[in-house]
Order: sequence, then structure tokens, then C-alpha cells
Amino acid sequence: MSNFYGDFSPKIDYVFKIVLIGDSAVGKSQLLARFARNEFSLDSKATIGVEFQTKTLLINDKTVKAQIWDTAGQERYRAVTSAYYRGAVGAMLVYDITKRQSFDHMARWLEELRTHADKNIVIMLIGNKCDLGSLRAVPTEDAQEFAERENLYFMETSALEATNVESAFSSALKEIYQAASKKSLTANGGNYGNSSSLKGTTIVIPNRDSDPPAKKGGCCS
Repeated sequence: MSNFYGDFSPKIDYVFKIVLIGDSAVGKSQLLARFARNEFSLDSKATIGVEFQTKTLLINDKTVKAQIWDTAGQERYRAVTSAYYRGAVGAMLVYDITKRQSFDHMARWLEELRTHADKNIVIMLIGNKCDLGSLRAVPTEDAQEFAERENLYFMETSALEATNVESAFSSALKEIYQAASKKSLTANGGNYGNSSSLKGTTIVIPNRDSDPPAKKGGCCS
């Protein structure tokens, strides 16, 4: 059970860096805004470069600060954002269920992620905008098959209607925490980004080869 704090928080036990990646306009920034601030803006503009927000939660009596990086999806920023994959212990691969091309690009984004990130990173495939079911271009079954083949977690979300957004992030964070807690890990000063207040433990995720296959999550079914 995860309990979320407001603007104040006790001592931080862990800092987990998670990156949001995927094509432009699939709703990465809106997912982050919904999770971090419970906000949604119809006038959202494309992310330039990289932005991040944080949210603190309690997992098994440990205080965890999720530091979530929102990477621009435009091609011209990819060389810049690739450096930000390093140090990430979790990743959300986001596509738009109404745009088949954004899903077809998931394999390429996944390849780039695995090239730049730690090999044991926790990865969740996110099919966003499931409130637009009448415009669906990506069957849930296609995404489930891809997730199972690549050993990813999977969930469909709607940032507009707040469907499965908190569940997706909290599930990923729990997986990261559980993987981290399986071993006695070397503690370093976890201080991602420019904020000196974000201090905790840098986590090296243990090998997940023995973990069960991808978990499935529906949206509007």
C-alpha cells in the first residue's frame, strides 16, 4: 500500500529516477502532470529538452522520492536526452493508442533505452489516451503481445480522465523498490538533477531474469 505525501516529507530513504520516453504528443507531460500534481492542461506545449518533477510516497515504511524525467519526443532532441537515461532505474515507454505510428516506434525507443540505460531497468509500456476508444488504432492485444515478448510491464492510461495513471507509476515504483530490496546495495548520494535537496540512495537494480513475465493492465475494458 502506497501513501502519498503533500509538499512536506520526512527523511528520504531512496531516490528513484524514472524517465518517460516516446514520440512527441503521446501525452508524456500530461501523464507526469496528472501523477505529480493531479493536473491536466488542454493547452500543453511540446517539451523542450528535458524537464523533471518529483513525488514522494511510502513503500513498506520507507520514504521514496520519485524523480520523473520528461524527455522531449522530437527527433532533434534525442541526442541530447540520451544522456538522461543514465542513472534511471525505471522507464515508461509511452505511445498514443490512437496513433499506430507511435506504437510502431516503441521497438526503436526500447532499443535506444536499452543501449543507454542499465540493463536491469524496470520498464513499463504505457498506452495513453484510452479515453479515446472510438479512435483506437492500437489493439490492446498488440501491446500485450509486444510487452510479453520484450518482458515489459503494460498498462493503458488516460491522463485526461486520470485512468490508471497513479496505478501505473506506483506499480513501477513498487517493482523498483522490491527489486532493490532483494539485495544489500551500496549506498551512494542519490542526487539527480540540480536540486541539492534531492538526496537519497542510488539504486542498482538486481537482475530480473528470474522474474515472472509481463503483467497486463487494461483500461476501459
